[in-house]
Amino acid sequence: MDVPLWIWGVTIAVTIGFFFFDFYSHVKHAHVPSLKEAALWSLFYIALAVLLMVGIGFVWDWQHAGEFIGGYAAEKALSMDNLFVFLIIMTSFQVPKEAQQKVLLIGIAIALLVRTIFIIGGAAILEHFVWVFFIFGGYLIWMAIKLAVDSFKEDEEPEMPKWVGVFRKWFHTSEHYNSDKFTVVENGKRILTPMVIVVVALGLTDVVFALDSIPAIFTITQEAYLVFTANALALLGLRQLFFLIGGLLEKLVYLDLGLAVILAFIGVKAVLHALHDNELPFINGGENVAWAPDIPIWLSLLVIFGVLAIATIASLIATRGKSADEVFAEHPGAAAVEESRSFTKHNAESTEAAAVATDASAPVDDSDHGVSARTSSLELPSDDDK
Repeated sequence: MDVPLWIWGVTIAVTIGFFFFDFYSHVKHAHVPSLKEAALWSLFYIALAVLLMVGIGFVWDWQHAGEFIGGYAAEKALSMDNLFVFLIIMTSFQVPKEAQQKVLLIGIAIALLVRTIFIIGGAAILEHFVWVFFIFGGYLIWMAIKLAVDSFKEDEEPEMPKWVGVFRKWFHTSEHYNSDKFTVVENGKRILTPMVIVVVALGLTDVVFALDSIPAIFTITQEAYLVFTANALALLGLRQLFFLIGGLLEKLVYLDLGLAVILAFIGVKAVLHALHDNELPFINGGENVAWAPDIPIWLSLLVIFGVLAIATIASLIATRGKSADEVFAEHPGAAAVEESRSFTKHNAESTEAAAVATDASAPVDDSDHGVSARTSSLELPSDDDK
């Protein structure tokens, strides 16, 4: 697949443009997106992915179009794990509802930058060393087993990372939020707000998740352009997806198992691909392994979409007519359940706190007091609380 430099340039420019558009049209003025807004923009980015798939099919070929949509579907599915951890971070740091859009968008921008570096490195390595797929496959299978086993364990209360305390001391970070701003004036001195810590936490989190998703998508397609565009579109729609299904994750009790099956399938696909194009001298004398099939893209698509559909339907059937407490009692190990419960509770509490603060006093100017009355009651847990 020969992609001219000008197409790369246009693609990168459009991607950056979408981030700026998102910021100035939805995020610049702090607000909580409505369900309708989140749904429409989620559908927009999905439609954009479908449109790009059609474009790739006509400009190049439908094999690559299938690889793109397969990679996009895999990234979209694996991004659900990102949402789980995002929920934990938002809840742990008590991020005000109206500030969540901004911190998510910046975190996602950092994530795409990190993944782009991984994509460039991965493409260069895979071009010369097919045996790396053995490593990818083994790692993905191990992660699948770990995810499946963890889904049956009861989740422990997440602890505040130790680096947070160090960061706050080094950079004199406030314990108070100032709406969605990154700095605040306290005692006549401008210092950082917890928003900075949350952005750093989201960025570090995605570095970890990129270790799963990048090998997974490179197993589906080795075309760097397809890997980049699939990642970009999956991440661009992640912010809207966060607000769209954040409160519904408690129903998806079997999603972790579904993701484990997908990771295992992609891991097996990677190993088979490495065997099919084997060049290691100690395996079959350095020759290709004839019995190892190269799994076609249509089968990959069937497995990814099929497993997601089964996991979703099974989850909805299992939780139908049950309250969140009943779901949690029956499925304490399902990550989505506990994190969604905590997130929903936190947002409800922050709304109530903000309303009380607003009724209690008029807004205070930032330049004089640093923290508005509306957000002064929303604090990052202090070191004593950890």
